[in-house]
Amino acid sequence: MAHSTKTLPIIVVEEGKLEQAGLSPSNAAWATANGFSGQRGRLLALPGADGAVDGHLFGIGPESGRSALVLGLAGAALAEGDYHLAGAYGDPVLATVGFRLGAYRFDRYRKAKPAPRLVAPDGADSAEIDRLVEAAVLARDLVNTPTNDLGPDAFDEAIRAFATKRSMAVTAIVGDELLAGNFPMIHAVGRAGNQPPRLLDLRWGKESDPKVTLVGKGVTFDTGGLDIKTSAGMLLMKKDMGGAANVLGLTHAIVSAGLALRLRVLIPVVENAIASDSFRPGDVLTSRKGLTVEIGNTDAEGRLILADALALADEESPDLLLDMATLTGAARVALGPELPALYSTDDALARDLMAEGLLADDPLWQMPLWSPYDAMMSSKIADVNNAGSGGFAGSITAALFMRRFVEKARAWVHLDIMAWAPEARAGRPFGGTDHGIRAVYGVLKQRYPKR
Repeated sequence: MAHSTKTLPIIVVEEGKLEQAGLSPSNAAWATANGFSGQRGRLLALPGADGAVDGHLFGIGPESGRSALVLGLAGAALAEGDYHLAGAYGDPVLATVGFRLGAYRFDRYRKAKPAPRLVAPDGADSAEIDRLVEAAVLARDLVNTPTNDLGPDAFDEAIRAFATKRSMAVTAIVGDELLAGNFPMIHAVGRAGNQPPRLLDLRWGKESDPKVTLVGKGVTFDTGGLDIKTSAGMLLMKKDMGGAANVLGLTHAIVSAGLALRLRVLIPVVENAIASDSFRPGDVLTSRKGLTVEIGNTDAEGRLILADALALADEESPDLLLDMATLTGAARVALGPELPALYSTDDALARDLMAEGLLADDPLWQMPLWSPYDAMMSSKIADVNNAGSGGFAGSITAALFMRRFVEKARAWVHLDIMAWAPEARAGRPFGGTDHGIRAVYGVLKQRYPKR
């Protein structure tokens, strides 16, 4: 595609390599006079002969440690307008994705601020760019939406609309139907909410293709239940459906790309509210799998609803069973907000996911399924306690709890994500964010290429 004369160039410069940018003598002198040498995130407008802006220089810093989405810093800083890339921008798909994700704004509740627009470089896979951006934006918009507009009923409607638009079959088990269908822990966690709990089941693809099942934690708000959170701890709990939001984003990428797999998506949707019929500390719940669970803490509710959904998914022995969940603060303590914890029964798959995550600026880090810590969840009256004792290894014990409900799947992956960017960084503005989508999609694309 030829660039329109109306698009302004963004000339990408590596730090210390200004002479390789192909600038005119006057623009090179202007950059030098302004101290521009390609510093990471530095943006410098280039003056035109008529006094108007004729383009921009953008620095990406040194090669060492460079983010693949570094162009997101330009997307966040530039004013409305049409732009195209020049210079050392690297991979055209990731450069464009980074720019567009950096320009993301959540404007549902305020006057929209127009974002800059970037024309993809010649030869770039525009369809791939669009699906990766759309997947991330879908997840971000859902996470950013407060619970008064995205409670269980509204989330259910959004998931059904999502499935219909993509020709996916969708069914739901709602309210007391969960008890009849043998999903007692989903029901117990969500029964105190004024909107009933439910399990959404989406399917797509040929039954003869390899089975990949995704499970997403859909707690639309988490008070902590009777073990109530502090006000500070509750402030961001609209994001406790971030696992489900990211699973939907990943689903969009898979379906849009037409990967050769049979996809199933399970999303338990609840609000962990407080009422006279809340489940209580000390209660013993019987799970779908038949294991009995003593409730050590009602704020460890995500693993309960995921356990019933994982047990259902495991019954058909999928090739890959993957869940995403905003599960533990312990994962954030261990790895911080930028690096989701990855657990897997398949170490080779975990290595592939980490490698793809580094390439796509969607990092993951493998944590151990350390079996000796199973003892931390022992119960004197039930098969297992839902909360580990002693306060140690909280993310690991949560993963070990859920592993008990997966036996038949050839491989299981659990991503303990934050789904939130507490500070803006390249390609990730402040607020609800995507985690794991590009990493997982990249591996699935390699394993199950388009038909």
